[in-house]
Amino acid sequence: MHNSRVRKIQLNQTHGYWRFCVAPMMEWTDRHCRYFHRQLTRHARLYTEMLTTGTLLHGDAARHLAFDGAEHPVALQLGGSEPEELARAAKLGARYGYDEINLNCGCPSQRVQRGAFGACLMAEPSLVADCIKAMQDAVTIPVTVKHRIGVDRHEDYGFVRDFVGALHGAGCHVFIVHARSAWLKGLSPKENREVPPLDYSRVLRLKQDFPSAEFVLNGGISSLSAAREHLGAVDGVMLGRAAYHDPYLLVGADRALFGDASSATTRETVVLKMTHYLQRQMRIGVAPRHIVRHMLGLFQGLRGARQWRRTLSDADALQRYGADVLMVAFEAVRDPPALLPGAP
Repeated sequence: MHNSRVRKIQLNQTHGYWRFCVAPMMEWTDRHCRYFHRQLTRHARLYTEMLTTGTLLHGDAARHLAFDGAEHPVALQLGGSEPEELARAAKLGARYGYDEINLNCGCPSQRVQRGAFGACLMAEPSLVADCIKAMQDAVTIPVTVKHRIGVDRHEDYGFVRDFVGALHGAGCHVFIVHARSAWLKGLSPKENREVPPLDYSRVLRLKQDFPSAEFVLNGGISSLSAAREHLGAVDGVMLGRAAYHDPYLLVGADRALFGDASSATTRETVVLKMTHYLQRQMRIGVAPRHIVRHMLGLFQGLRGARQWRRTLSDADALQRYGADVLMVAFEAVRDPPALLPGAP
């Protein structure tokens, strides 16, 4: 069966798989972070940090692509602009078992501008369409794109509509849209996450103009209640830094957004599970700091949270306690029987 036919069937079967996602974040959403997040939510779709085609094709692909099976559903985000190289990288991702290949057309950092990928690609929709086609021909899993609503002076709705139209015509059916423009000149990556104004209405217009496509809204969403409100107008929502800095909010996502309370868990249970994970990873040479750094916000807003962060950030404590450092840090924190995030 031809790849396009297989993909169409799969997309029909996977409608709703993008209902709630945790954003790809450079230097944050590595495999240890994703494993941690999966202990908090069964249903959220997780994303790798962006990996360039050069990193995968000319570097240690196994080190970058290996992940734990518990992470599913998990997507590989690629950075690149050469169709043939993206196709080869997508094949690698599919071979390693990822559930989706996502093309980064939204990152505004200087690093990606120099590499001719990221947000600057929005100015070249025909090239991006060729990239999408090449990846779709190479794999049967969904190929999606993450992008902004504009770039620099191209901020009229027609610009993003034509960009989405070109990709939709190439067979892309899932669009993750950060509802800000990328101002590539004069703003840092951090400023690009905050200064350009949010315009959710642009994403809603895209959904109206392309009703057969799925649109996932990203940008400025910091709570599950806000996520639930947006789901009345779009197919999915994506949280980024809110989920990273206050990860326990993910526990409420399964009940609030998927109607599934069976996976609700306590912080203590998460600490125990991550202790076992830390033990396994240390046996293969992974330093504790690479894992516990993603857990600093687990007790955000609770008594003892500062001591929790202090212990996990202390090089001497990590050296002294090793795999037991999470339990040592947990002793300074009392986990109150509070309502789960997102509970009605």
